[in-house]
Amino acid sequence: MTLDIAKIQTTLLAAADAAAAVTLPLFRTDLGIDNKLAAGFDPVTEADRSAETAIRAIIAQAFPDHAIIGEEWGSSGESEFTWIIDPVDGTRAFITGAPVWGTLIGFAHNGVAIAGLMSQPFIGETFLATPGGATYRHNGQTQPLRASGLTELASARVFTTTPSLFNSPELLAKWQALEAATRLQRFGLDCYGYALLAAGHADIVIEPFLNTYDIAALVPIIRQAGGAIACWDGSEPTGGGNVVAAATPELLEKALALVNAN
Repeated sequence: MTLDIAKIQTTLLAAADAAAAVTLPLFRTDLGIDNKLAAGFDPVTEADRSAETAIRAIIAQAFPDHAIIGEEWGSSGESEFTWIIDPVDGTRAFITGAPVWGTLIGFAHNGVAIAGLMSQPFIGETFLATPGGATYRHNGQTQPLRASGLTELASARVFTTTPSLFNSPELLAKWQALEAATRLQRFGLDCYGYALLAAGHADIVIEPFLNTYDIAALVPIIRQAGGAIACWDGSEPTGGGNVVAAATPELLEKALALVNAN
């Protein structure tokens, strides 16, 4: 089957607009918060649920035969083509007023994400990738996305959401080895960190325990910007897992070697 790349891009952008119409009026308001976990804290809000509903409606209208996986409403349909949605990636940021959350929409063919979008509507930024290129959109302007090109660990700028994700001695040793080998570390950026890597402002992002909806949209954005991304065992990351992204394939190889040596 021949893919209509223009229609996929149009659908990604329309779905992001539909989500923003839901999320923006709720951002920085006194929003009710539910907790998904009996032990711990995994917040979800009406913004998450309603935004995913809006995204699903756009996709279903454009591609009724495609499958959909969403964080809030689960899986529907069976197809070699799958749309993968995280309506508000970074709900903790959302409920604390920090504009580093984003709407993630990925498009996968046979389990590999080939198109994706990260929208941060409060700032007005969109990071978009389809086969053949990745772009950054802001204030009506569009420009190519390009990772930094860095190949050496010693100069790398590293993001992770929080070191507390590395919640065992084995995992912590991996984080500490990467921290010691690199120049600068920053935390709390969720999906925005991966977008900044694609834009050349960071060099490595590493996180364990990702679900497919956390990462699928970001995979093609990073790859089309010249970066590289894989699970720690070198496998395809679209389905989630322990993931590291880097500005170049060379830097990814070095980061993986370090992580797997500790």
